[in-house]
Amino acid sequence: MKRASVLLLFIGFILLVQSCTYTLSLNGVGIPPTMKTVRVDFFENNAQLVVNTLSRQFTEALKARIRNTTRLDVVQAGDADAIFSGSITDYTIAPVSIQATNNNVAPIAGASRLTITVHVKYVYDADKKLSFEESFSKYEDFTGDIASKEQALIADINKQLTEDIFNKAFANW
Repeated sequence: MKRASVLLLFIGFILLVQSCTYTLSLNGVGIPPTMKTVRVDFFENNAQLVVNTLSRQFTEALKARIRNTTRLDVVQAGDADAIFSGSITDYTIAPVSIQATNNNVAPIAGASRLTITVHVKYVYDADKKLSFEESFSKYEDFTGDIASKEQALIADINKQLTEDIFNKAFANW
């Protein structure tokens, strides 16, 4: 009986050690235990329609997402265990619904959609199968003039984009 319980304890220990290949936090993030640092390069805005602050806002949002959710150190330059790089490839505002007018004037946009697309290259040399190069696109619909809503819309879209990029890199979704 004593021998059986020691054997079960030993088997349990072996299973526990083998299952610890990746660090898993309460939010389901899987980060290899050897990964300590990440570098997030500046994401240039190469879209035809340019918002001056978008590159900085997106880059900082991705850094903040990593800092606030992982144990990783975000480094500015030099060697890093993993590297995010890329560019903002599209920033568009397009109508999604048309609203008729009462006085025979051309119809106007009832709602519009702001779409941001980011091309991301993630390199993790220690495990090449975790690396990827992919485009991510998110949008928010709005009504009225964009000027008063643009910064809030950008912040919302950046949050969605960084969530998707983070999940692709660290949760393999």
